[in-house]
Amino acid sequence: MLDTHALLWALAQPRRLPGAVVDALRDPGNSVHLSAASTWEIAIKAALGKIKADLGAITRAAREAGFDELPISVAHTLRLPALPSHHRDPFDRILVVQALEEGLTIVTHDPAFAAYPAPTLWS
Repeated sequence: MLDTHALLWALAQPRRLPGAVVDALRDPGNSVHLSAASTWEIAIKAALGKIKADLGAITRAAREAGFDELPISVAHTLRLPALPSHHRDPFDRILVVQALEEGLTIVTHDPAFAAYPAPTLWS
């Protein structure tokens, strides 16, 4: 499952990703998931003027790349109260519980994820 920055880089700037990440994303034996939390984060940051992003183009590119959509479910939110408060970013916290609930690895360059029990690739 792609963290938001990993999603954006995978689609627009793949050279920013390490070779091992690119290989994992291209491996037909791996499913690549795009969380609704990431599109939500992009929409909010774009509306606030923090980033310049066309969410429609991003989601189309993700679908064309074969990324699987991962909605946020009640089961995901039920895990949130038990998640330690290592940091307060709500988008990252939902990605962690989604990864735990779905048995996924998070592709991220954010070292804050290492404090959680969800597996990561890259950090």
